[in-house]
Amino acid sequence: MNLCDIKTIKDVMSIYGITFRKEFGQNFLTNPTVVEDIADNCTEYPDSTILEIGPGVGVLTQELAFRYPSVVAVEIDRGLIPVLRYTLSDCPEGVVSVINDDIMKTDIAALLAPAFEKGRVSVCANLPYYITTPILMKLLESGLPFDYITIMIQSEVAARLCAKAGSKDYGAITAVLNYYGVAERLFTVSAGNFLPAPKVDSAVVRIKLHEEKPYKPKDEKIFFRTVRHAFEQRRKTLPNALSAGFGEIPKDVLTQMIVDCGHDPNIRGERLDTAQFVELSDKIAEWKSNN
Repeated sequence: MNLCDIKTIKDVMSIYGITFRKEFGQNFLTNPTVVEDIADNCTEYPDSTILEIGPGVGVLTQELAFRYPSVVAVEIDRGLIPVLRYTLSDCPEGVVSVINDDIMKTDIAALLAPAFEKGRVSVCANLPYYITTPILMKLLESGLPFDYITIMIQSEVAARLCAKAGSKDYGAITAVLNYYGVAERLFTVSAGNFLPAPKVDSAVVRIKLHEEKPYKPKDEKIFFRTVRHAFEQRRKTLPNALSAGFGEIPKDVLTQMIVDCGHDPNIRGERLDTAQFVELSDKIAEWKSNN
């Protein structure tokens, strides 16, 4: 079944009496080359289990099922479950498991426990724009040993995930992501490759997670807090931004910490990379433990 064919998709949806649901950010891929490229590049390990988030009508699921030994697809829309049973009927037997659940409420560790016991696991997803960051952060913060997280997201968000320190697109999400892994923009997907067509272009980003984090902050919570406060008021200098977030620490003390890390006291948060945020957060953690 050619699930990239617009007529086929519309016929299937008509048969099952379903429509595109805006609240779930449903935009289905119609370019087979794009689908194949995502499936081919979502991991370097052909023996992996793939967690797919939001399979929709199964266009990407189908390609994943013919490349990898196991695909666990989590779909929030109950109305798409019978559709997926139909559209995925040609897939190799026993490869695809479809779970009707909200990924934000799913116990991912429990769901994938058998897969991790067997071997490698990666994530592949066409994420709805409105919930990209929460889903990505849930995956990263889960602590699960994914090899790769490959996501198709709004092009503007992709630019932020892959930005370098000091660039206009660099932000808190970039610094935090770099703590967990390395993001690479694979390719852009124009709006015309979807049904219905979104208002903006998308991009595919692949994140290779660190097997062992290169950064080891003294206090992980203070590291995340430092990054968050550094970007909450982006136009402010770093001492002013951190002073607003760490009210328990005198501003002159924070300023001296920044200087001791080798930075100009008037520097802004977007100039610091992840390693430099770790260094600064360690000084804050040390001060807090002594005061």
